[in-house]
Amino acid sequence: MHPYDPIAHALSINRRSFLTKSAYGLGSAAFAMLAAKGWAATAAPGTANFSKGVLQTPHLPVKAKRVIYLCMAGGPSHLETFDWKPALKKLDGQAFPESFTKGQQLAQLQGAVLKARGSFIDYKKYGKAGIEVSDLFPHIGAQADDLCVIRSMQTEQINHDTAHAFMNTGSIIKGRPSMGSWLLYGLGAETENLPGYIVLTSAGKTGLQPISSRQWSSGVLPSKYQGIQFQSKGEAVHYIGNPEGVCQSTQRQVIDEIRRLNGQLAEETVDPEIATRVAQYEMAFKMQSSVPELLDFKSESAKTIEAYGIKEVGDGSFASNCLMARRLAERGVRMIQLYHRAWDLHGNLDNGMKMGAEDVDKATAALINDLKQRGLLDDTLILWGGEFGRTPMGQGTGRDHHIAGYSVFLAGGGIKAGTTYGATDELGYNAVDNVVDVHDLHATMLALMGIDHHRLNVKYQGLDVRLTGIAGKVVKGIMA
Repeated sequence: MHPYDPIAHALSINRRSFLTKSAYGLGSAAFAMLAAKGWAATAAPGTANFSKGVLQTPHLPVKAKRVIYLCMAGGPSHLETFDWKPALKKLDGQAFPESFTKGQQLAQLQGAVLKARGSFIDYKKYGKAGIEVSDLFPHIGAQADDLCVIRSMQTEQINHDTAHAFMNTGSIIKGRPSMGSWLLYGLGAETENLPGYIVLTSAGKTGLQPISSRQWSSGVLPSKYQGIQFQSKGEAVHYIGNPEGVCQSTQRQVIDEIRRLNGQLAEETVDPEIATRVAQYEMAFKMQSSVPELLDFKSESAKTIEAYGIKEVGDGSFASNCLMARRLAERGVRMIQLYHRAWDLHGNLDNGMKMGAEDVDKATAALINDLKQRGLLDDTLILWGGEFGRTPMGQGTGRDHHIAGYSVFLAGGGIKAGTTYGATDELGYNAVDNVVDVHDLHATMLALMGIDHHRLNVKYQGLDVRLTGIAGKVVKGIMA
């Protein structure tokens, strides 16, 4: 079977295929012609498969080989995590200065009487640099010398779904590839027995915000680059075993015959989705042995289980997912994304933040420490954070969405450890020093993976589609 070649795909739309597939032949031809130039400029023949990416050689020095994105879905408050504001505490309950908010975009507080709300929790200094971390996160604080806390993040989107899309794909336009899909497309994976991009989800007790599977979509890239969601509880992959009465050798024969038939079709149409289908059959066959091994935690010591704070392995918790993330990283998965839905706290902020922190603090720290002890942290890039922050003004007993300044942290993979970068103003409203927007963050993450964000693109509808669009600068101040 030929590798995907967009020019051949376009030329394969001949008289016979037009007549036999006239219901969609014109659409296929149009798409092929639009896509061809972008693919041809980026992809070399024979490189677009599960194990290899389209980049023959990295553009930049490679500092990280994989990404673990710990996505705090719902937007945790930066004011109760990593951005201590004593001036806001003193102003608690008083009118919030109009000079900060006049003409600014607010979510549900638009037109409301704005009152300052100070942090309900105290902070301590951790590590050699004395990084201030909330008392809700003592275990993460204890890892301060491995962290780079960015306190000057900004985003463009103030509602959850679009903010998630922007954080994951760099765009609010549906059909754009996610960050993990770009990495898989560009670099491939270091495993042929598991998907190169795996997603796990967990939920807290409150503050739950829905997330959509489009957040790990491959968009305009072939579908083999999309993220694959594993179940966090019970069987990670449904129907992984053979049906009763079907042995391994029989199934191998079935897959070989399907490959042959798909190969004949691919000779005619050179359609990338046929190659995807073949690869998926092969992957499913390999996963029958790789997934049970992945899920066999007998080799994990009781000390390790306790360090993550796991009550029962495979119980659907964030802690269990963190241990799974380490096991996936060891097995060569390129992008591992853990969503924890617990942070949309428009009310009951105090209890909600405490419960969310209990879910993630110990497990996050254990993951960082576990990777470090196993020699994996140096080339694993960890990102922890939400789609936006929360307002320094109160909203009843909670805080509203906030996009003008918030915090995330990174660890491992070429990051300048034990540091903070940027700052918000004295009340935690605006990022004012070394501002980092989402495109900047993406450009920097790609650079750490050896990719120039300007040079990884595909042509779609006449435009060069990139993770960073037409924006983004590499933030060298956070790179080691």
